[in-house]
Amino acid sequence: MKKVLYAILALATLTLASCEKDPIGGTATEKMAGQWYVQVQGVDAAGTVVYEDEDLYGIGNFWLLTYNTAANTADSMWISDVDGAFWEFQVKVACNQSAGTFSAAAGEDILNGATTVITNGKILYGAAMTPSGQPADSIVFEVLFDDDPYAAPNEEALGANFKFALYDHLRVSGYRYTGLAADD
Repeated sequence: MKKVLYAILALATLTLASCEKDPIGGTATEKMAGQWYVQVQGVDAAGTVVYEDEDLYGIGNFWLLTYNTAANTADSMWISDVDGAFWEFQVKVACNQSAGTFSAAAGEDILNGATTVITNGKILYGAAMTPSGQPADSIVFEVLFDDDPYAAPNEEALGANFKFALYDHLRVSGYRYTGLAADD
């Protein structure tokens, strides 16, 4: 009887041991990757807001993604407008995981071929308060698209119909998507 009991115990141990799963690892940019609910503002060279989002494109808040590259390295990631609600762009940026910063001096928008400059990119962990009152990570960065006819650095593209640019560059800011309906 003891032999049968030991055999059953050994079989149960083997069965339970074989059910263990290997842990699934994250990506190299896991800490900075995510879905973001953001808005855009036009700012002057001093950083003062000159146009709120509703005045610029009338789109309100929109979705933005940050995610790892195919190389899955910790020093670069992609940033993109999910459904083209804002500018329809996808640009690879250099990032610093420990500082939560990112930038692209002359990034190529692989969707449209435009040169894109992203500066002062920062993810602030736990710094945002969502509409439902929940804490969330915050994202903010400044962007200049070389095909933006309303940006001061691209004034030559304005043509004879315009006397001045509307803003110097754009500032995008928002918070990490929480999944709560009250935060949409």
